[in-house]
Amino acid sequence: MAHNVHVIDHPLVQHKLTLLRKKETSTTSFRRLLNEIGSLMAYEVTRDVSMHEVMIETPLETMYSKLIDGKKLVFVPILRAGTGLLDGFLSVVPGARVGHVGLYRDPKSLVAVEYYFKMPGGMKERDAIVLDPMLATGNSAVAAVERLKETRPRSIRFVCLVSCPEGIATFQAAHPDVPVYTAAIDRQLNDHSYIVPGLGDAGDRIFGTK
Repeated sequence: MAHNVHVIDHPLVQHKLTLLRKKETSTTSFRRLLNEIGSLMAYEVTRDVSMHEVMIETPLETMYSKLIDGKKLVFVPILRAGTGLLDGFLSVVPGARVGHVGLYRDPKSLVAVEYYFKMPGGMKERDAIVLDPMLATGNSAVAAVERLKETRPRSIRFVCLVSCPEGIATFQAAHPDVPVYTAAIDRQLNDHSYIVPGLGDAGDRIFGTK
């Protein structure tokens, strides 16, 4: 396995991913499953986020206990498909801030073109988690993280549902310092730069478009 790539192989994640892949899965079910997988993946991706101790009172005594500072986390979906994972992550860390990167893939050059970028303030104190269902060519992920690095967040992680060797190689060549979390590394890209076996176009399946 490639260095700095974490495959989330929890049985519930794999079970729901199988249902997502099926071509007969409806738009409604696809959205629901993606939301559920997002929640499950969020537990793994945030496993080692920084914590701090606070003093609290239990019904019996005063004690020090740990909290995650949710306001220091920022989830960054790559528009448009990345928003499909966002609600699942926010259900686990509702205090997180949200930034957005708008990119589209030029159909001829396959180069990622930016059309929107907005982040919360104070990024130097924040841990950023970039969300996109697919890591295919890797061009959009590379461009999004490159732009995000301009804000100098404390750390960056990239989360996707399905990846492939080509996309991972492209991403790691550009950003070897950024860990990748994925539920699957599929076989390859096809001639149209779709992951196979994959699950089709995630954005179209989320939003019911073609």
